[in-house]
Amino acid sequence: MYVKQLELVDFRSYPQVRLDLAEGPCVFVGGNGHGKTNLVESLVYLSNLRSHRVSTDAPLVRAGKDQAIVRAEIVHDERRLIAELAINPGKANQARLGRHRLTRPRDLLGALRAIAFAPEDLSLIRGEPSHRRRFLDELLTARNPRFAGVRADYEKVLKQRNTLLRTAYLARKTGGKRTSASEMGTLEAWDAHLSQLGAELLTGRLALLGDLTDHVANAYATIADGRNPASLVYTSSLDGEGQPLVSAAVDAELIAARMSAALAAGRDRELDRGTTLVGPHRDDLMVNLGELPAKGYASHGETWSAALAMRLGAYELLRCDGIAPVLILDDVFAELDEVRRRNLADMVASAPQTLITCAVVEDVPAKLTGARFDVWDGEVTRVV
Repeated sequence: MYVKQLELVDFRSYPQVRLDLAEGPCVFVGGNGHGKTNLVESLVYLSNLRSHRVSTDAPLVRAGKDQAIVRAEIVHDERRLIAELAINPGKANQARLGRHRLTRPRDLLGALRAIAFAPEDLSLIRGEPSHRRRFLDELLTARNPRFAGVRADYEKVLKQRNTLLRTAYLARKTGGKRTSASEMGTLEAWDAHLSQLGAELLTGRLALLGDLTDHVANAYATIADGRNPASLVYTSSLDGEGQPLVSAAVDAELIAARMSAALAAGRDRELDRGTTLVGPHRDDLMVNLGELPAKGYASHGETWSAALAMRLGAYELLRCDGIAPVLILDDVFAELDEVRRRNLADMVASAPQTLITCAVVEDVPAKLTGARFDVWDGEVTRVV
């Protein structure tokens, strides 16, 4: 898979730009703040329906405009398709695939597969569990787009359940009122929905982890030259003492029953705190280097390499599934020493398309020489 053409209208700093891209490496060279990352961010958004840089859509639309458009011509197995997304902050986004307008933007998922590494990905190691959960869920959705619906439904039920718990918590706090029988009945109904959806999501995550772990370990061993092997360990809010969930069979019915029991057992604690304390939204993915967790123990170089290995492991997993995604490396080489630059170049040289951003072209190994674009003050010029 590769992107043959990219067109942006009022996206970030670009009033309008159209680029003809090439297979293999494409290197975007420019100083900080001149717009090179904006180009690759648009493809990340088209692939995941979210930016890797900001949590809301408003910053993606050029100042003074109401809408931004990202349009890409994608080639896979000699088939061409046009994917388009209109970004409307505060309103529903609109998506098109070819000539057809899609009912829901999430129906666009899968049209473009892209794996991106950026400096923000250090949060995969150093950041809060939410960053690692998002990493797993986006990869899960890339492999099987139906999980976008599972995730959306789970979040809706979780929001409704938290609203009910919060109401009960405030009533207790202000007037000492106990939760009524009707409220308890409603809560139990939400428990059933949450357990079913949570089990489906968690089953998908655990199955994904089983396929992903070796790829991440191999990527880290290659980049870091074999030092301190990397491993991934999933920690679940459903893990009971002596009963780690990850050691059980990946069975949705088993997990649903376990989650339902955990919700019932923790009812008083949840009412006292006004929030849901059990479920995949409370889980984490531990990244270990050797015997120690990377978070808190890894050096800057090890942290950078571990985060990069997670993205490269995801890339390799999707490639093994049969569709090699577009690989995006945003400002990665400047942070790597000569050995790790060379090792990374060896790993990605055969990718169908790699989009690379850098401030200094000499930072990019010669093995990744390909199409080159200079980016200066919002102008993009192909020079090679």
